[in-house]
Parts: sequence; structure tokens; C-alpha cells
Amino acid sequence: MRIATTIFLTDETITPVRLAHQLEQRGFTGLYLPEHTHIPVSRDTPYPAGGELPREYGRTLDPFVALAQAAAVTERLALGTGITLIAQHDPIDLAKQIATLDHLSAGRFTLGIGYGWNVEEAADHGVEWSTRRSLGRERLALMRALWAAEPTAYEGEFGSVRASHAHPKPYQQPRGALTGPRTLIGGAAGPKLFARIAESADGWLPIGGRGLTESVPRLRTAWEAAGRDPKDLHVVPYAVLPDPGKLAHYADLGIEEVVLQLPPAPEPEVLRTLDAYAAYL
Repeated sequence: MRIATTIFLTDETITPVRLAHQLEQRGFTGLYLPEHTHIPVSRDTPYPAGGELPREYGRTLDPFVALAQAAAVTERLALGTGITLIAQHDPIDLAKQIATLDHLSAGRFTLGIGYGWNVEEAADHGVEWSTRRSLGRERLALMRALWAAEPTAYEGEFGSVRASHAHPKPYQQPRGALTGPRTLIGGAAGPKLFARIAESADGWLPIGGRGLTESVPRLRTAWEAAGRDPKDLHVVPYAVLPDPGKLAHYADLGIEEVVLQLPPAPEPEVLRTLDAYAAYL
């Protein structure tokens, strides 16, 4: 099983360069970074985990800038977002950022996308909460039009792009109708999410990894019903606090990659956690 990591990198934590060096040297396979552009102080949306929102949410580094630093100082480390709040981005700009990072890292990038939980944050980006999933689906389709080998137009309800010259192209090759980097969709298990994954993604990025015994078979059923090859499905449990039994159970489910949660802390604490996680490599 490939063991990757995720962390809320902030202005108070270990730096992307130091962390990337340590991950690659120790044999971890990847680094995934979350995204919040800002956290409005006046907020009615409750923190999904309950209680007060942790300090790091309002201090996160831009994931694409941080991952570019990580790419520049490593050769093998996989890089990913967990997750990109796709509805909050201009899709033309985001397509350029993603293609550039994938190109410069020689195909090491995974695009994890999701739809968020913070209504006020999304509203400041002009996102109507009830339409955020449809908007996100369209923005992915528009980006894929820009990543196509030939100039391709896209016209949707929420936006459009003319047939355009748009380079660099992502390094990763098309997989059937899917263009661009490996794409994983985050979100809670359910038929709508699983249908969307089967239609437009390479797999699922379930937060925490609970309930996979029941949900993974349901996702596989939706995947195969959409005509997708079973061996192409990626299920990557994300932000996991590991123990040997949990990882063995994931392996029994056919899961080949897991993303372990690191603390949003200065370098000494992060390195102590990596020392503890080395037992799972």
C-alpha cells in the first residue's frame, strides 16, 4: 500500500520544502494539501467536526504555490490537492495552474476536488450554495475542454470558453474521455456522488475512511454500470489516523493508497509524527 500524507500547511508550520524533502527521503509516496482561501469571521456555518474551527483553517497556504515548491525539490513525490474547492475558482485560470504543475512535475499531480462546507466562504466567491455541485461539474468540463489535444469550445449554464490554444497540456495522458491529471472527487458516500465519480473522475477521496466496507462495493457497482473498467477505480482514504488493523482492512478492500493526517505543527512535531508513521511504510 502506498502511504501518502496530508497537512494543513500554514505560516506557522513546517515549510513545504522541508516537508517534501523529508517525505521523499523517508519513502512516503505523496503530499496532499487542503484549500481555504479565507474564513469569514461572521460565520453561521458550523464546523463539520463540531466545536470551534481550528486555527489552521484561516491560515492555510495556497496549495498550488506550496505544491510547486515541493515539486521543485523532489523527483518522485506525488503531489495532490485534498481538496480543491473547484466552484470557488475561475476555471480558465485553474486549468492553467493545474496543467502547469502537472507539466513541470512530469505527471506527479492528483487533482482532488470537492464542493466545500463553508457557505460564507463560498458566497464571497460569488457561489450560490444550492448550485455549487452543478457549477463544479461544469468547471471541470470546461477545464477539460482547455486540456484537449485540439482547440475545443465549451458552453455551459455557468460559463463558456471559445476553442482556444491553451498550453502547456497536462503531462498525464487521456484515459478514455478523461483528460488532465488523475482526478479524485471527495464527499460523503451516496448514489449521486458515486454516479458523478463514475461519469467524470478516476476515483473517490473519502475523508477519514469510515464506512468503506459498505460504500466501496456500492461505488464499484456504479462504476461498472457506467462501463468503467474495475481495475481503473482509485479509492484513496484521506486524512486517516492510522493503526495496523485499519490499514489491513483497507488492503482487504483492494485499496492501494492511503493518505495519513499530519499535525499542523512546526517541524519537530511533524518529524516525530513521520517517525511514528514510518512503521506503516
